[in-house]
Amino acid sequence: RMDWYKDYKANRSKMPEELVDQVNPLKNIIRALGYPLIEVPKIEADDVIGTLALQASLEGHRVFIVTGDKDMAQLVNPDITVIDDQKDATWDEEGVVAKFGVKPSQIVDYLTLIGDSSDNIPGVPKVGPKTAVKWLTNYKNLDSILENNHELKGKVAENLRAFADKIPLTRKLVTILTNVEIGVKVSDLKIKSADRALLRSFYEKYEFKTFLAELDSGYESGDLKTD
Repeated sequence: RMDWYKDYKANRSKMPEELVDQVNPLKNIIRALGYPLIEVPKIEADDVIGTLALQASLEGHRVFIVTGDKDMAQLVNPDITVIDDQKDATWDEEGVVAKFGVKPSQIVDYLTLIGDSSDNIPGVPKVGPKTAVKWLTNYKNLDSILENNHELKGKVAENLRAFADKIPLTRKLVTILTNVEIGVKVSDLKIKSADRALLRSFYEKYEFKTFLAELDSGYESGDLKTD
């Protein structure tokens, strides 16, 4: 997305060096715990999640995405549910409508209209959630809104017409990709047994005393593993 739009996430501050230093040790511990860890160069985590979620649903799995990221609402379908564990909320199809006022199939158009300030993605000036919901309720999708923009009145309608040539880029930026090449399949994502010796070396090195105690008791942090 930074290739598509140079100001994408330009409003975000650089990751603190103290946090940068923790990233690789964390990855090593995750792998030692036996969890799959997926990284794809130049592909955002949202797109990896979207690709795997769709693949899993097409293979007959029920999919649960644990996040509070509103972008993920566009992935919701009868087999894909988003769980916002921070707010104890569940976004199934009805949950998305209750949360945003539009259907999952309308989320991309909704985000295109309002933009995404957290990612520095521009939307139609002065168009907020209420206006976006009103337009999408009346016209069903963004293409229909644009086709019937002569029916819209006021400054926001003028802003929509002025913003029209920017809409394709914004829509592209807010759309989660579901067909990226990530090098793994859903069937590859199996939890392995933890490498207890390696975990011990990491826990001792970083002085994770609680995790060491858990290891000694026969339990690994976040233990969900099956052989």
